[in-house]
Amino acid sequence: MAETRSTELLTGRVSVLLPLPLSGAYDYLLPDGESAAPGALVRVPLGTRAVFGVLWGPGSGAVEASRLKPVGAVLELPPLGDPLRRFVDWVASYTLAPPGAVLRMVLSVPAALEPPRPQTVYLAGTERPKRMTPHRERVFAALAEGPPRPAAELAREAGVGTGVVHALAKDGFLRSIQVDPSAPWPSPDPDRPGPLLSPEQAAATETLNRQVAARAFAVTALDGVTGSGKTEVYFEAVAEALRGGRQALVLLPEIALGAQWLARFEDRFGARPAEWHSDLTGARRRDTWRAVAQGRVSVVVGARSALFLPYPDLGVIVVDEEHDGSYKQEDGVIYNARDMAVVRARLSDIPVALVSATPSLETEHNVATGRYSHVQLPKRHGGAKLPTVSVVDMRATPPARGRWISPPLAEAMGAALERAEQGLLFLNRRGYAPLTLCRACGHRLQCDHCTAWLVEHRLSGELRCHHCGFTAPLPSHCRACGEADSLVACGPGVERLAEEVAALFPGRRAVVMASDTVTGPRDAEALVTAMLEHRIDILIGTQMAAKGHHFPDLTVVGVIDADLGLAGGDLRAGERTYQLLSQVAGRAGRAARPGHVFLQTYMPEHPVMKAIAAGDQAGFVAAELAARKDAGLPPFGRLAAVIVSGPDEAGARAVAAALGRAAPRRAGIEVLGPAPAPLALLRGRYRYRLLLKTDRETAIQGVARRWLATVSWPRAVRVQVDIDPYGFV
Repeated sequence: MAETRSTELLTGRVSVLLPLPLSGAYDYLLPDGESAAPGALVRVPLGTRAVFGVLWGPGSGAVEASRLKPVGAVLELPPLGDPLRRFVDWVASYTLAPPGAVLRMVLSVPAALEPPRPQTVYLAGTERPKRMTPHRERVFAALAEGPPRPAAELAREAGVGTGVVHALAKDGFLRSIQVDPSAPWPSPDPDRPGPLLSPEQAAATETLNRQVAARAFAVTALDGVTGSGKTEVYFEAVAEALRGGRQALVLLPEIALGAQWLARFEDRFGARPAEWHSDLTGARRRDTWRAVAQGRVSVVVGARSALFLPYPDLGVIVVDEEHDGSYKQEDGVIYNARDMAVVRARLSDIPVALVSATPSLETEHNVATGRYSHVQLPKRHGGAKLPTVSVVDMRATPPARGRWISPPLAEAMGAALERAEQGLLFLNRRGYAPLTLCRACGHRLQCDHCTAWLVEHRLSGELRCHHCGFTAPLPSHCRACGEADSLVACGPGVERLAEEVAALFPGRRAVVMASDTVTGPRDAEALVTAMLEHRIDILIGTQMAAKGHHFPDLTVVGVIDADLGLAGGDLRAGERTYQLLSQVAGRAGRAARPGHVFLQTYMPEHPVMKAIAAGDQAGFVAAELAARKDAGLPPFGRLAAVIVSGPDEAGARAVAAALGRAAPRRAGIEVLGPAPAPLALLRGRYRYRLLLKTDRETAIQGVARRWLATVSWPRAVRVQVDIDPYGFV
């Protein structure tokens, strides 16, 4: 563990780290007679404005004292703890990002640093309007499900405009009250009785609880088949941290997974945790940040950015679905939250649990080499059986022309519906069709700002780029040849699949679950409730539907295009496809009724399909690790991607070529490229990629830092470094 910094009060010359992408901390002066603790939040002058920053330590002395500006104010908030400050420095060094850019992720809510003002919240009055519109009904329904809330938050949860809330308040149907935003948060009860654990769950719980009670760093891979009750096990680790008066953090890869998770948490602890994700209102983010910093929040569940909140006394970290690619941040500071969670736990001297039914190969390797401990849950909870898996060879049993559901899958789905069971059709493509082309000249509709096809979204009547968000109406003429009514949709998306389901199973209730239709936690919760109440017969979903959900009546799962993730030559393609298909398959048969999974593939002989069909996860992992070792790829080697981009193609190409010429060339180091990125144009910027490959013992950050220092480039060109890349587009 890194050496702990001094906690003595600072006086006189101090260094202040600002949440800006600057080269380092700046020196300031504390006024005579004043002192402050390291980590104190301060307001300082920068040019003509005042900015927030953090006292990082004693001043450097590089600037004469007479030229230093005074610290404007020390804020009345707890200082950032030493483990968090070391974490900021560590992440910056590892990712080659400026420390201030990492600090910006910690101080992500500047409004939270200002003194809190009384907050106006609304609760239902004693009377109801005589004219009850659907919008008004949703407001009262939202109030019935939770505490009084500010107008913006209440309107957001109800799916209405704030004008509806204010109008109800003006007419006396809602009451407004002033509350102190520093009031206590609901406190989860660790001693509230939980569900009866199986012997395997109890043994795993004992291991995790012992680590939490020891208050020492440890990494445990909690590996259990889908439906084995991993969540209940790590809930007990959270409870152990709460009994010790400490905080707990649970990371989830997607907030849509949280709908059932939050209900399960509330059942276990009697209160909901604080949430942290991009869908929160600004006011809620402000209040949550302050409450976490002041220790008033004991449990946080959130997306990857929750890792950077200022917990004063963190006792355990849980990374659920630790293998998930959503933990990788690709913009700004590029990092993997799973790996950084392990680092934060080490610097805080606390345990971390990495939870998955299909652990990443990095985690599998760390378990095999003894770096991580390992607890397993090999059976489904409550006697439920794993589903049977059938591989459907689409060459032998293809669907009818223009259809995508094979006869064996359609027959099994129909039989399940007759038994009053539910089905899931999985296709990891949003929209109606992934490609639209002209049948007259063959022109393909492409994004104006990216080298990507425009995806037709028939429900919204538009073409959309899934990379930059560009949208355009579906044209009536081909813009290449001018032919009218010549544009045709090619391939299926979930919307097109829904059309086929309506034709195959008339009268059955089918719903699409994708980021276009489930835009926040409230939508996710409504959909989950509809499934549990059997108001949906067939769920048609993208990756959002693949994991984390427990639907007792769901017995048949069909994967429409099981080969989809295997294209492109990505080194993790096989691993990711295996994980995703295993997670999808795990939705079937999670209760008393047996489940059956159908994988539609044109490559039934592929190792991924054979491993899933045989239930041979250990064999698949062993083969993948052996192939990686032979190639010197992670986890046996190191990779760093260098992405060069610019608004001018020639300028970006020139910088990439210069980097290629300056590439380090010695034993144990290899540089591939430069080459145009698969997405050669993204958001209007031309892109080139280089890949630095080293052995495991080489400090790849130092190699990359020295290499980039030998080349200069114009301001219009951006050079980004991705240590441990997960995507290669």
